[in-house]
Amino acid sequence: MSLKDDLALLIRQEETLQFSRFDEETAWQLGSYLYNQATANTWPLVIDVRRFDRPLFFAARPGITSDNHDWVKRKTNTVQRFLRSSYRIRYQLALENQDITQRYFLSPAEYASVGGGFPIIVRDTGVIGSVTVSGLPDRQDHQIIVDALCELLGHDPDPLALCADCLL
Repeated sequence: MSLKDDLALLIRQEETLQFSRFDEETAWQLGSYLYNQATANTWPLVIDVRRFDRPLFFAARPGITSDNHDWVKRKTNTVQRFLRSSYRIRYQLALENQDITQRYFLSPAEYASVGGGFPIIVRDTGVIGSVTVSGLPDRQDHQIIVDALCELLGHDPDPLALCADCLL
């Protein structure tokens, strides 16, 4: 797939994976699903589900480091600033041959345009928060969130899956 094709798929993911409502129970279901997937696959993973005004779910699996916590913060900041997935921002910047510092003058210590941060979107409301993971390669971080959202929202994950062998 080309950069433009992948970007179109990332946009379609955000347009498709929207909640009719999102509350603490939903956050718990999403976070628990991700945690259980990480456990079943023995992934070292940090999982953060939040409304932008407060955390709703947080967990860390064995094998993560303090760097993973920093990545979660930076990915979450990116989603909150742009109201888009952190991976989508990566692709938009790649098409412009720029990075987040060049284009937006943002510190890479505070913002990251890599996979693993996804907006929580409520239909007819907009982006209210984010789900963020860190611990795997960024494309995989992104895809496990998409897969979890597909499971919770009842969507077939195949049409929304990024090519596993295609890396930016």
